[in-house]
Amino acid sequence: MAFLTLDVGNTRLKWALYDAPKPGARLLQQGAVFLENIDRLSEDDWKTIPRPRLALGCIVAGEAIRRRVEEQMEAWDLVPHWVVPSAAEAGLTNGYDYPTRLGADRWVAMIGAYARMRQHTEHTHHEPQPMVVVMVGTAVTVEAIDAHGRFLGGIILPGHGIMLRALESGTAGLRVPTGEVRPFPTNTSDALTSGGTYAIAGAVQRMVEHLRAQTNAEPLCFMTGGAGWKMAPSMSTPIELVESLIFEGLLVIAQERHLGESPTF
Repeated sequence: MAFLTLDVGNTRLKWALYDAPKPGARLLQQGAVFLENIDRLSEDDWKTIPRPRLALGCIVAGEAIRRRVEEQMEAWDLVPHWVVPSAAEAGLTNGYDYPTRLGADRWVAMIGAYARMRQHTEHTHHEPQPMVVVMVGTAVTVEAIDAHGRFLGGIILPGHGIMLRALESGTAGLRVPTGEVRPFPTNTSDALTSGGTYAIAGAVQRMVEHLRAQTNAEPLCFMTGGAGWKMAPSMSTPIELVESLIFEGLLVIAQERHLGESPTF
């Protein structure tokens, strides 16, 4: 059974096709397109892939984008299911004041990370650990989860690109740079690139410290998102970079909800 997973962010749509709706399924194909190119998916990226029987996704890009994505699946006679955060799912408890207002991508990434942590403890016979889950994209989110699977809360900050554009628009003479991350920048381009990178790294480090103090345990730190690979070398805390974390979360949710085994969802 071909199973299509979707991660529709603020800038790009990422997709991955698996051979079953469950963790550990074999990846068949994957890809990504910018949102402005969604209307060509059925004629380009999806034209030759095996026809999926099921689709599950998370979306933060809004209702109009969701409709455009669904239109691309009409040739398959397939209507995707979209994740809406709830009070609890897949062993994770949602500590948000209003659980349904939590970003779906944040919720799915945390479910993926929690499943990874539990799998690791089962294989190593170690005690469960608290986790910090970081997504680095258009915006950056940093979540804290205790060892028992309770989402304690998280922070949101601008992504690197937004920071640079804000400086460009609000400061005379500055332009979006193509600088390098350096410990002691000696030119404006390097200073801007380094400043944005260290701002994100500092936010992650602060959340690690908060969670360590809250739980009296050393947290695991998972990082994902399109710009995660850029941030990873500048982190002062050990991290595990998992590019497929949202897709892993979607596979866990599909299994937990018995997607494909029941006519209802």
